[in-house]
Amino acid sequence: MKTWISLGGVVWFIAAAAFLTGCSQEGSPTAPAANNDGPSSAQPPARVRIGFLVKQPEEPWFQQEWKFARKAAAQYGFDLVEIGATDGEKVLTAIDNLAAQNAQGFVICTPDVRLGPAIMAKANANTMKVFSVDDQFVGADGAFMDVPYMGISARDIGEQVGRTLADEFTRRAWPLEETAAAGITFDELDTARERTQGAIAALTGAGFPADRIFTAPMKTTDTEGSFNAAGTVLTQHPEIKRWLVFSMNDEGVMGAVRAMEGRGFNADTIVGVGIGGSTCRVEFEKTTPSGFYATCLISPLRHGFETSEMLYKWIHDGVEPPKDTRTKGIIITRENFEEVMREQGLM
Repeated sequence: MKTWISLGGVVWFIAAAAFLTGCSQEGSPTAPAANNDGPSSAQPPARVRIGFLVKQPEEPWFQQEWKFARKAAAQYGFDLVEIGATDGEKVLTAIDNLAAQNAQGFVICTPDVRLGPAIMAKANANTMKVFSVDDQFVGADGAFMDVPYMGISARDIGEQVGRTLADEFTRRAWPLEETAAAGITFDELDTARERTQGAIAALTGAGFPADRIFTAPMKTTDTEGSFNAAGTVLTQHPEIKRWLVFSMNDEGVMGAVRAMEGRGFNADTIVGVGIGGSTCRVEFEKTTPSGFYATCLISPLRHGFETSEMLYKWIHDGVEPPKDTRTKGIIITRENFEEVMREQGLM
């Protein structure tokens, strides 16, 4: 998954949201607690309506989340409102629009985790329940907020990637003196940092030397950002003949693979393992294999269906969801991706 971070106007949004709650707070603004107090004594509405807000509606991952959220709506009989909210202003406007439609809550992947206090203040002012997905809200103090959340086990998934790279390095019997690992990083986002650090920990834990792991930061979390970052590593280390590649997402690996292919590397000299699975299918379907060897598939089924299901039961039945739910990944290659994706409802 790509991640865009929009910082503009965050302070204004938090201030405005705090004003809407009608309360004065000393120190750092925090989210009012009313939203998470459990079931209300009032009878639930006859027809529940919830929103599902995503930060990049054009991305396959979020389209799949919506797809599975629609399945939950069909199964439980509630109305679902799908909204693309790409920046903070659009998020707050979307919450107002949902309130005008008598929605009782929403699932959201926020475009900026630091909008958490503003989102919660706005939601509580409209008596709406909130479930965060993919990216966890961060309060003004820098700590994660006490809001129901579903995300991936980022460290564990990164370690799966590192172990896969180490296993393939061993299987191919590559000479260590000719091999290095390229980590294309994006440390500004906690979940991204955990993924790449997990991969490094697993590689070194398997005996791969830390001084042969070279990292380069992406400016953007897409293939172009990775392509440019990988180019820097390749220029700095022309002596390397074989590469292991990891990043925070599939795009990070794909961009690096493209950069390496432009310098004469191929599937025999690159082992790239991504994270996500929503955009790399084209790599596995190529007649001639590329250096994109595998990915750790993260299923949007749970992130779309279960978040909507739990929010519905919270609104309709008063069953409060867990505060923190983490999902794990599945390593797929061109040999097994069709079978696994069919099992996950992705094909």
